[in-house]
Amino acid sequence: MLDINLIRRDPHLVRSALVARNEDPTLVDRVLEIDARWRALLTQVEELRAERNRVSREIGRMKDPAQREPLIAQMRAVGDRIAELEDQVRAAEIERDDLLLRLPNLPHPSVPIGPDERHNVIVQQWGEPRLFEFDPLPHWDLGPELGILDFERGVKLVGSRFYVLWGVGALLERALIAWMLHVHTHEHGYTEVYLPFVVKRECLVGAGQLPKFEDNLYHDVEDDIWLVPTAEVPLTNLHRDEILPPDALPLKYVAYTPCFRRERMSAGRDIRGIKRGHQFDKVEMYQITTPETSYDALEEMLEHALDLCRRLEIPHRVVQLCTGDLGFAAAKTYDIEMWAPGCGEWLEVSSISNCEDFQARRANIRYRPEPGARPRFVHTLNGSGLALPRVVIAILENYQQPDGSVLIPEVLRPWMGGLERIG
Repeated sequence: MLDINLIRRDPHLVRSALVARNEDPTLVDRVLEIDARWRALLTQVEELRAERNRVSREIGRMKDPAQREPLIAQMRAVGDRIAELEDQVRAAEIERDDLLLRLPNLPHPSVPIGPDERHNVIVQQWGEPRLFEFDPLPHWDLGPELGILDFERGVKLVGSRFYVLWGVGALLERALIAWMLHVHTHEHGYTEVYLPFVVKRECLVGAGQLPKFEDNLYHDVEDDIWLVPTAEVPLTNLHRDEILPPDALPLKYVAYTPCFRRERMSAGRDIRGIKRGHQFDKVEMYQITTPETSYDALEEMLEHALDLCRRLEIPHRVVQLCTGDLGFAAAKTYDIEMWAPGCGEWLEVSSISNCEDFQARRANIRYRPEPGARPRFVHTLNGSGLALPRVVIAILENYQQPDGSVLIPEVLRPWMGGLERIG
């Protein structure tokens, strides 16, 4: 959530940021209009309360009932008016805060200006795409031929955009998750957290998923709990409504969860394979930092994700997102994309973002810089480390052999019982 004081102080800055993000800048004017009404109503309430207190003191000093009764009746009317205005204050505050929840974060000044993904900037690339002596198969052909990927039974069990992994396919998915968690906890300094896979509504509000993305989430209406779209949501809310003590930061967490998204896509987009499904696995890195250190933490998290990509020895690149392609809560984002030769495209396997204090304001997460100091909002950062199944796609397509088999990346073989090849 944006700071209302920032919007009051510099509405032009916020309008310009919304334009850069392809959002409606008139939302700022609407917020200011409701905020002005809220402040005017609040002023009336405070003035009437002051008058009531003053007159009540006078009544207390009066000994003549004839003098007191008219004033008492007058104060009853004032009390009724205060109650009426307090209802209007609450209504205006709810209306204003609902609009504030719909405003995205402001882009960091270093973010490239551009309306869409065509204006993203390639920051670096590692490795060159492999030259095949045969036509590489896409994973949607390769997986079923190897007997490890089953689309038909996924559809039979649930419907479109679900699939089943058999045997070594399931082992590969599990090995990747275990290996990534091991590297992050033993080498990168994260604490592993096992989380619920469902959360309360306020957790999604705190992380910036609600109200913006309600149509994309799975919801149990009866209990009002929601399947997690990413571990970022429960990780954000671990310290909701807390004031962290001095020297507690940074906090570095990593968690595996399945992720559930309704993925409402245009017809014909990404319809083949397992690139985009309603359920997928992800290992998520998360950091809570001071405002002064959050951009160093962003670069650190980028390096942690890249470390995994390099160990898998799959060509990949880093893309900095432009303003028009930023996620709702992000101030700055790097995407990591792996090359998939069968699909013939770069696949996003990680998105690493600094949300600054945007989520912290929504979830009310603060820290004390020193004992007795006034609490400040923390900065929060999240990043895939890494996301499946796109890593599985990249492995299958990059490591396929002329006989139709697939080599296992060397770094994963100990996690797969020494298995060297799928075939």
